[in-house]
Amino acid sequence: MSLADEIAASGLADYILPRFALKTGRRANIVTGDADARLASVEGAPPVMARGDIVFALVIEGENDAARRFADWLRSDVGQKTIAAFAPTDGPAFGPPPEVSVRTVTKIEGDAALGREVAEAHCARCHRIAPEMTGMTLGSTPSFSALKTLQDWSERFTAFYALNPHPSFLLVKGISPPFDPSRPPPIVPVEVTVDEVEALLAYVAQVPAADLGADIESR
Repeated sequence: MSLADEIAASGLADYILPRFALKTGRRANIVTGDADARLASVEGAPPVMARGDIVFALVIEGENDAARRFADWLRSDVGQKTIAAFAPTDGPAFGPPPEVSVRTVTKIEGDAALGREVAEAHCARCHRIAPEMTGMTLGSTPSFSALKTLQDWSERFTAFYALNPHPSFLLVKGISPPFDPSRPPPIVPVEVTVDEVEALLAYVAQVPAADLGADIESR
């Protein structure tokens, strides 16, 4: 299995590409044959990630600025944290190469007030978006406060539009692919902009995490 095949089989590409698109406004696609960038093990090429003893480098082919931007994003703190947050179903986890350090501080920018409006307009049909919120929601969906208790809450919210069931009815303009005509949205479709997604993240950052109480102790 080639390095590119290993990446594809692991599911890593499906995990990181939507997050790259949201942060940069650029979409990257996996192709067979000629490509603007390729994953390879090339001596002297700047490494972007590692899996076990294997070090992966993204080799740029040609002068495509978008490919260079993708390579820069993979090597950035955000890109490295995104890679490290992915949990493959089989085999060892991916992580930064030895010489790349990852800071743990996540900076979220956006208009929190606008984010509250976006949440009320689109998210509140299923989620309890604030502790003081009353009214009907879907009982099977977690509240924003409950999601904030998870260590990876920022990663979940950053790419929520790519996580089921959202792709079936929600689009981020300029980022998400169009709906499949053979599978129309099951509810009234939602379209949001990148700025609205960033605003939503800023709002969620201000939502307090739920107090789930002390751990259960058995006696």
